[in-house]
Amino acid sequence: MNNKLNDLDPKTWLKFQKSWFIHNPPPRKKGVLTHPAKFPETLAQEFITFFTKKGQTVLDPMCGTGSTLVAALRAGRHSYGIELNPKYAAIARQILAEERALLKANADFAPITAEIIEGDAARATEYALPTVDYVLTSPPYWDMLHARGAETQKRRRATDGLDVVYSDDPRDLGNVHDYAAFLTQLVAIYAGLKPLLRPGAYLTIIVKNVKKGGKIYPLAWDLGRELGNIYALKDEKLWLQDNQRLAPFGLGSAWVSNTFHHYCLQFRNE
Repeated sequence: MNNKLNDLDPKTWLKFQKSWFIHNPPPRKKGVLTHPAKFPETLAQEFITFFTKKGQTVLDPMCGTGSTLVAALRAGRHSYGIELNPKYAAIARQILAEERALLKANADFAPITAEIIEGDAARATEYALPTVDYVLTSPPYWDMLHARGAETQKRRRATDGLDVVYSDDPRDLGNVHDYAAFLTQLVAIYAGLKPLLRPGAYLTIIVKNVKKGGKIYPLAWDLGRELGNIYALKDEKLWLQDNQRLAPFGLGSAWVSNTFHHYCLQFRNE
């Protein structure tokens, strides 16, 4: 098989084509616990190894504590991450340094770029980035970290000295309280990455619809619709988590689901 996309064998390729998967991440390290929302490196590595070849370049424009870059390092891909919050950028650099030290013990390890840029994703084209072969990212789920509800979890995190919101920076999309404005700004950020993406490159956004005030805001579907005007929306994969505890939302009075799935939207720069 003349495989132009990745380094996988046909059997592994076929397995990834399943439209849903269960991934229960391993426990998070102490440093990354500070961040109130992150996706696991193990999941990120599966996407990176499918959508790139070794030595290619991955970008996460909202990289948090660096899950995408850690996964790229492990997979032998160059990577860049943009992070607005100085604290998370510093944690990401520390985690990457530790990961690089571990990998250097491997005789097969080759020098790989893994660079954190402290900055605004809305200005990605200003950071002298190279041409990117793949974007993997997950946006803030609107202002849900500010929403009423989940007070117990917030109090627990605050007691442990952990963050309950991303930041107080007005540029932080997690602080935009109007949904339409949030969606417009988020779409603009992703659209702004187009000059950096090589033709034919993929962009994966891991996202879920959000519930607020007894109503669903279809963030994943809205992103698919709006960004589908800029990139080709090729497909979706559903990330399912079956290790979460059920909560009795609306018990005895109304239907309110326990939402344990995310949409992994695949766009292509065509």
